[in-house]
Amino acid sequence: MTLAVDFGSTFTKVTAISDTGIIGTAKAFTTIETDIREGLHTALTELNRQTGALDYTHRLAASSAGGGLKMVAVGLVPALTAKAASMAACSAGAKVVKTYSYELSDDEAGEIYDINPDLILLSGGTDGGNKDVILHNARVLGSIDRDFFVIIAGNKSAASEAAKIIGGNAVICKNVMPEFNTLDIMPAKDAIRALFMEKIIEAKGLGEAAKIFSTPIIPTPLAVFEGAQLLAESLGPLLAVDVGGATTDVYSMCTGMPTLPNVTQKGLPEPFAKRTVEGDLGMRYSMDALVDVAPELQAYQGNCIADPSFVPAPGSLESEYDAKLCGIAVDIAVERHSGHLERVFTPFGETYYQLGKDLSPIKYIIGIGGPIVYSGNPHGILENAIGDGQEILKPKNPKFLIDKKYIFGAMGLLSRINRELALRIIENECMEV
Repeated sequence: MTLAVDFGSTFTKVTAISDTGIIGTAKAFTTIETDIREGLHTALTELNRQTGALDYTHRLAASSAGGGLKMVAVGLVPALTAKAASMAACSAGAKVVKTYSYELSDDEAGEIYDINPDLILLSGGTDGGNKDVILHNARVLGSIDRDFFVIIAGNKSAASEAAKIIGGNAVICKNVMPEFNTLDIMPAKDAIRALFMEKIIEAKGLGEAAKIFSTPIIPTPLAVFEGAQLLAESLGPLLAVDVGGATTDVYSMCTGMPTLPNVTQKGLPEPFAKRTVEGDLGMRYSMDALVDVAPELQAYQGNCIADPSFVPAPGSLESEYDAKLCGIAVDIAVERHSGHLERVFTPFGETYYQLGKDLSPIKYIIGIGGPIVYSGNPHGILENAIGDGQEILKPKNPKFLIDKKYIFGAMGLLSRINRELALRIIENECMEV
């Protein structure tokens, strides 16, 4: 028997799993402001009411409580090393709050102080290339009076000197872009995960809770990322959209190569498994961008901010408001995640450059998160992910599935100890809408 726990930004969710499937699920409001174990105890009490007392062989956990793993990415050129650093951070389950390029200014140093990130991923320069910018940025980061960690993943010729400048909170790993247009984000991804498990868990008040689990706590988006990768083994290329209280995350599992005639890929190569996180598209904590599109819901926004644990009753006017805001979040987040076309005129006629991933052939879109799953019309919400033009390469004709018990993260956790069982369960639990 396995217990999977997700300490979310709004709710703590628990899932009991046997060798035959899901035994029960429950949730309670996350009590990050007091003791995170209080919300866990409440959720487990409800789970025990459903299932009776259970004896767990494995206890697994993920967390995005306290804002999740908050990161800043710093690189040299926006479209190259800065983007590579952001990709590495997102794939590790981090919330990338801001990405900076070139030499950091005094004003930008002030912004980073205000952001107060958990981690900074410092990149810049191919191996043997530019050293000046990464060393300048190391000096700026070293001068900021905040207790963050810095992962140095830039020009190997400057990495040791940059680490000495920053001091004891610096960790060196391989360059995220060792050669021009060549990505190597796995070492940085592994370093981010290791720091999260070793250092940041304690800083977010999860240290005591971590003692009851069989394996280290990992970032919730990483668990969902691995759940999406797992399902792609069965369904093939897919897109997953996770709308939450603080962010909307989008996961694509596909090559994303051009499918239209007369189109050439431009820019950094895109990873098959990609995550983007939109920190301004939350359903409770970061609603401004959503209400900008639906200003008539400003009063409702105030109510949600006042009570983030509020769940509208099915069929109520508030549930209609939530569904509208959720649809806006899906639309904007998937558009930002998708690639786009740029028209170019050449001596040989009109052609196009593709920047990012072509998601138009995607056959499945999976809706994750309470605002989608528990809405009265998940199909209508997910329709906002469909593209209606040629320039933005959103999916064209997908089928819609929902994670009806919100177990993607739990299956990502389970896949680490029993991949076959996790795949069998996630195939059974995703329901077409």
